Amino acid sequence: MSGISIRGAALWSIGMQYIAFAIQFVVSVLISRFFLSPSEMGLFSIALSAAMMVSVLQDFGISRFVAGERELSTAQVETCFSVSLIFAFGIGLLILALAWPLAGFYGNARLTPLLVIIAGSYLVVPFGIVPSAMLQRRMDYFSLFLVNVGAAMTNAAVALGLAWAGYSAFALAWAAVAQQGARALIGQWRSGIRPPFPPRLTGLGPILRFGSNSSLLHISGAIGTRSPDLVIGRVLNLAAVGLFSRASSLAAQLQMLVSGAVDGVFYPAFARLRDAGADLAAPYQRVVAAYSAATWPAMAFLAAAATPIVLMLYGPRWIGVAPLLAWIAIGQIFITALPLHVELPILLGRIRQLVVFNAVDTIASIGLLLLGAMLSLEGAAMSRIAYGIVWFLLYVGLIRRLTGFAWRAMLGIYAKGMIATLATVAPLLAVYRWVAPPEAVGLVLLGEAGLAGVGLWLVVIYALRHPIRLEINAILGVLWHRLPRKALRAHP
Repeated sequence: MSGISIRGAALWSIGMQYIAFAIQFVVSVLISRFFLSPSEMGLFSIALSAAMMVSVLQDFGISRFVAGERELSTAQVETCFSVSLIFAFGIGLLILALAWPLAGFYGNARLTPLLVIIAGSYLVVPFGIVPSAMLQRRMDYFSLFLVNVGAAMTNAAVALGLAWAGYSAFALAWAAVAQQGARALIGQWRSGIRPPFPPRLTGLGPILRFGSNSSLLHISGAIGTRSPDLVIGRVLNLAAVGLFSRASSLAAQLQMLVSGAVDGVFYPAFARLRDAGADLAAPYQRVVAAYSAATWPAMAFLAAAATPIVLMLYGPRWIGVAPLLAWIAIGQIFITALPLHVELPILLGRIRQLVVFNAVDTIASIGLLLLGAMLSLEGAAMSRIAYGIVWFLLYVGLIRRLTGFAWRAMLGIYAKGMIATLATVAPLLAVYRWVAPPEAVGLVLLGEAGLAGVGLWLVVIYALRHPIRLEINAILGVLWHRLPRKALRAHP
């Protein structure tokens, strides 16, 4: 797993994630600062969350089946495509059926047309599921780069254009339709996979068995992930939903930027290790080291810099996001302490056990969120820390049984990651203590504190001989060896 091919795939995946993140981030800032209020953002978040609670059935585990199946035939690919098309039609109808009752439940008639548009986007989704899964299986991350960046650019153009034209929350709904259309077209172009005609349903057994368990897992996960907007919208109000949604979205975007890019790389990589009968303990500990050393400092810095970041990006009317963002970002530290907690049980044939764990996880998430929301909006955000602790305690035993990681090694990795995290935020905390309060910190001062934090992070990483230094050295070595060749080609 440590070979150059995996690192090359990771570099393409990271590049894809960074560019897509930059596009989405800029759009979210412009939309929030100039076009949509917290209430309008909350309206769209409720509609999207409700649709996603249903749409989790759409994939039916097909992406993971295609990417992780030991031997995949052309007939199975065609059957997977057909199943995804059938599910798309049913889910589109179900979302349409929920549009009017949901609008009545929340007392807002605008939810009905929003859900109608969002339902249309899910009719397009299946045309991109199998092509993208095949690209992931082939580890063709250059093509996935084109798929994801092209879809992000399409979403950005439609969202900004329609928001500027005055479409309010509907701009985001139409942008979702355009994004899925672009993903499907580019994915089919790069993979060569087309929808079968007529649909093929032979050899359905293995797909249905895998998909039924995977769907239970996705349903449970979606309830836990999407319920905050729905719960807060019912207990509090639309403005509260908008603020909480913006905070959780910003934390999730940064987490994906830092570590999410390589999730898709590690899944087929661990599938290969499984097929070879290799020991998983050492590779998994390296993955944990990379995640904790990269994600924890990023989340901690985001929490510490929440106030200046929100003021600079979204303006004073969104200042309520800052305290929520701080609590949610800290909660993410626990969630990222055990990467691949879904992928590994699936690869190792423990999906039924994972479904049970995920159901308990979901109950804990909703219960703690509801208790927090009944106190206040900030209480809802603080509940994410309690949930993160419960989540870690729930899954750590399962992951240890699957990988056989050593507790002593893992605690050492966590300790080094925490020291690096404290070093990263130390300069910013020093600025607050001796230079300026959070609300008075501007871009230059925040940037200087961030650069100083990165510098201290590097010092700690190499001083403690953290495992991530080997990955840094390897990537820099690959880039160093490629640069002279490009220069020679450019200047013969």
